[in-house]
Formats: sequence, structure tokens, C-alpha cells
Amino acid sequence: MDDRIQLWNDLATQIGVDSIRCTTEAGSGHPTSSLSCAHLLSVLYASHLRFDVEDPKSPANDRFVMSKGHAAPALYATLKAIGAISDDELLSLRRFGSPIQGHPAPVPELPWVDVATGSLGQGLAVGLGMSLAMRLDGTGGRTFVLLGDSEVAEGSVWEAMEAAAFHEVDDLVAILDMNRLGQRGPTMHGWNGDLFAGRARAYGWHTIEVDGHDVAAVDAAYSEAIAADGPTMIVARTEKGHGVSFVADHEGWHGKAMSPEQAAQAIEELGGIRSLTITPASPPDVKPLTLGELQATPSPTYTEAIPTRKAFGEALAWLAGHRPDLVVLDGEVGNSTHTEDFQAVAPERFVEMYIAEQALIGAQTGLQALGKTAFAATFGAFLTRAYDQVRMGAISRADLRLCGSHAGVSIGEDGPSQMALEDLAMFRALHGSTVLYPADGTATVQLVATMCDLPGISYLRTTREATPVLYGADEDFPIGGSKTLRSGDAATIVAAGVTVREGLAAADALAADGIAVRVIDAYSVKPIDAATLRRALEQTGMIVVVEDHRVEGGLGDAVLEALAETGPLTGQVVKVGVRDMPGSGTPDEMRAWAGIDAASIMARVRGSLA
Repeated sequence: MDDRIQLWNDLATQIGVDSIRCTTEAGSGHPTSSLSCAHLLSVLYASHLRFDVEDPKSPANDRFVMSKGHAAPALYATLKAIGAISDDELLSLRRFGSPIQGHPAPVPELPWVDVATGSLGQGLAVGLGMSLAMRLDGTGGRTFVLLGDSEVAEGSVWEAMEAAAFHEVDDLVAILDMNRLGQRGPTMHGWNGDLFAGRARAYGWHTIEVDGHDVAAVDAAYSEAIAADGPTMIVARTEKGHGVSFVADHEGWHGKAMSPEQAAQAIEELGGIRSLTITPASPPDVKPLTLGELQATPSPTYTEAIPTRKAFGEALAWLAGHRPDLVVLDGEVGNSTHTEDFQAVAPERFVEMYIAEQALIGAQTGLQALGKTAFAATFGAFLTRAYDQVRMGAISRADLRLCGSHAGVSIGEDGPSQMALEDLAMFRALHGSTVLYPADGTATVQLVATMCDLPGISYLRTTREATPVLYGADEDFPIGGSKTLRSGDAATIVAAGVTVREGLAAADALAADGIAVRVIDAYSVKPIDAATLRRALEQTGMIVVVEDHRVEGGLGDAVLEALAETGPLTGQVVKVGVRDMPGSGTPDEMRAWAGIDAASIMARVRGSLA
């Protein structure tokens, strides 16, 4: 035991020293936050985390999430100690072009990092998703999440706490680095460990309070946590800047690197530079479970009108029989998003996250990090609550497949609090995202199947009410494509989703008056079919874009951007969408109010041609 204590302490000192070295070299960073968690990382990686450094993506590995991402120097110093990165790489922290970024991100050069962190409060839900994936695969793996005490003010942490207890995960360990100091001064609760432990117990967690710099006590806490039934929170009292006299528990040092002279003094106080290398314990041999026999069935087909939200659920239920990696999460609206159809055929792969959208997306991120094809669904309006989680998913290079139902004013009587009117703009703005808005059930099924293999963030916008069948079962819907449903050279109507039928009705009425109008179904909002739009503008001279969305940032702006990037802006582009604050009414009344029903579209086309 004495040798192990010496090893743990020496390794913790090395982590602290290397955190100082790399942040001083960078001229910025978080050395004091790294010093507070050095002993916690040392004991974890040296004695409890089972991890194959040469095969970091092995499903048998335990997982670690640095939720307090600003302590990235400590994580990088630990990666150096296990032989994952070199000292030169460590000292490239925050340098342009270096994978050793200011906060952890799973860039290709760092396969030992599973998800991006740094926007606080998100790591625990990710860890929950990882634990759920391990349960599905039957690996017996463990997930450890290091939290800062400031970030537990985030409601997303407590969403994850409650969900983890509800789902009875017993391989999830939260480690609270309670160092008392935040960015501008003391944290809300300081060193009141009893308060944090009491709250965790109230959520159904096992709790352990420990001195976070007593390595023997930390070791015992990890052992107890691993053996516990249910999730465990270790509340570790630590000291920010531990071991260095002029920064230990001193305010004003958050996010500040030491000068070369200060770093030299600090390193001397810590006993100098070390060059320890450790090898984490090997993970056990595992054979992932098979979740019963798959029941492969033909894809759904439609001859009558159906809500695209219902077609989404039926598509997932169909795909459940073809894809054992498919997992679906919902925010307690499965009877509206129709994920209940998937739950009915694959209940073991359905995760109910209740009204906790931030935890919903966090858990989805963790599931996909461990190889699951994960879909998450809720009302499109409610995904705004989890936009930061989705944004961090993009930084994580995560494959998140999202469905937002109840889009636009067309939901009718429920009113504006339930209407997704900003979602297209929101998802278009994300790096590498794909944004899809099908007009009928056939397109929905095809696009859901395609989403299974799309990289990055993909978003499917669905409609509450039934929409008529426009396409046959053999129709293809490539990403970046569109469908031209009516021909004409007087003008072009570009629509998506629920406004496609309104555009068609307007075009047919105009045709009866001798005005031939082209109609394009822009089901792929991002990437959009720029070539077809360019031809339409050049051949008809006018494009009227009709969308059940705010006019800012949605389909209309996507069309304008595509035209601006592909040639001269000649002719006219008219954006028709929601401009005022809606209220309640029938779907037809609301579309008429917004000017996106067939009669209003006809009037806009006639007025623009006059």
C-alpha cells in the first residue's frame, strides 16, 4: 500500500507540474483548476480506470468525461502519463493547429477524448448515455465524470442526476471536485460537502465524502463507488491551486497562467519535474450482447394522408428490425412524436428522458460516442432549451439525429409557446448540419432511413396534421436534392413541409387562369439544391419562398444564400413567412394569418407579376 500511495502522490504531482508547464508555455489556461483535481485523476487512471491506450475506442474500455473542461491541462497531463501523447504535444496547448485545445475536443489526433466539454453542466448527461450504451452491450464497463463545483448550479446536472437514478444505472460515478473557488470568487456553497451529498442522496444516488488530496481515501472511495448499487457521487473536498503556496485557495487565479518565474517557483515547491509513465488496468474481454432476434419487415408505404410525425415513428419502428444499433430517446411526448411506435417493438432500446431536454441530448451524445445510432425527439420548440447541448455535439463531432415535431403556426390552437418557428435557423447555423423538412409520409420514411448513416447533426422537421401523399414508394430523396412538382415559367414557388401542398394548390389555381408557375419541394433545407434554384431564377425570373417559420434564417434565407453563391442576383426573390407574433386558431386560420396559405400565395404571385 505504501508503494501505491507513493505512486499516486508522485503521479498527482506530475499532473500538477505538467499543467503548470503547458499553461505557462501557452500563456493562458487553468493551472489552478487542474491542481485541484490532480490526485483524483492520479488514483483513477493508475488503479481504477480499465482502459486500453492502444485501442481507445474498444467497447470494453471504461470511460472518463472531464465535464469541467477548463481543467483540460490536467487531462492532457494524464494522457501524457499513460503514453497517449508526448511532452512536446502537451506543450503545444492552445497553439494554433494543435489538437491540444483550450478545452477537450475529440479531434482525430485525440481518440482518447470521446466528447467535447467546456460548456459547463453537460458531462454528467453524456456519462449517463455512455452507461446506458454499456448496459445495452452488456460490457460491464464503468463511466466516471469529473464535475466542478461551480457547474452543479446548472439545471442540466440535476436533470442527469434524476434520470440516472430513475434508469438505475449502477456503473456511473460522478466525482465532484469541490475546490470552493469559481471564476470570480467563492462558489455558491463553498466547501459545504454535506449539502451536495444530501442533494445527491435526495435524487437517489449513493454518496461518499472524501478529502480529494488524500489518495488512500480517494482510492477507497472509488472502490466503494464501483461496488455500489446505483449511481454514486463522490464529493471530494479539494483546494484550488493545491501544493503551491502563492495560489492555493487564493482568489483571482482562475484562468490565469503563471509567469515563467512563478512557474519555476511553483514547480520547485511541488518537488520538480517528473517523468512517470503508467499503464491503466486492462479492460476485461467482453462479447457484446445481442438484443434478441431482429424482425425485418418492409418499409412503410402510404396511399392516404398521414402526419409526417406519425411516418417518423413508423419509420423508426421499421428500422428497429434492421438495425440493432438503433436507439431512440424521447422527452415524454412519444405519443405526439410517435416514438411510441419504436418503443412498442424495441422497448429495450427506447430511453424515456421525460421533460428534461438538456439531459435528453446529453445522453444521446453519450450513446452515439459508444457506437449507437441514436435518434432523439421532442417538440421542435422545446429543442431550443437544449441548443447548447446540440452545439457542443457539433464540437464533439457527434452524430446526433434529431426530430422536432409540431412545427410552425400550423399546429393551430395550442398557440405560440408550442410552435417551432426558429428551429430551421437554429439548426442551419450549426457546423456540418443537415436540415430536412419532408412534405409527406413517403419522403419522411426515406429521409429517416438516410439519417441513420449521416455524419454530424441532422434535423428532421415534422408536421402535426396529416398531409397528402405526393410521392410513390420508389421515389428517392437524396440529401441536397429537391423535387419539381409543377412546371412553368411565370414564377417559381419554393416550399417545404406543410407549405408544399399550399404551394401546389396556389399553382393549380393560377394555372386555371393561364399562369404557369413552377413548384419546388425543397425538402433538403441544408444542404439546399442550389443548382435547381439557380435554374428556376434564370428561367422564371421570380422565386416566392413560402415557409411556416420565421422569415429570419429559415428556408427563404437558405434560398437567398444559395443564389448569392452561384451567380448574379437578377430577378426577384420574395420571402413569405411568419413576421408577427402568432396566437391561437385553427391550422387553416393560422396559415391564412401568416400569409402562407394557398390564397395568400396566389395573391403574392399575382402582385409580384403585376
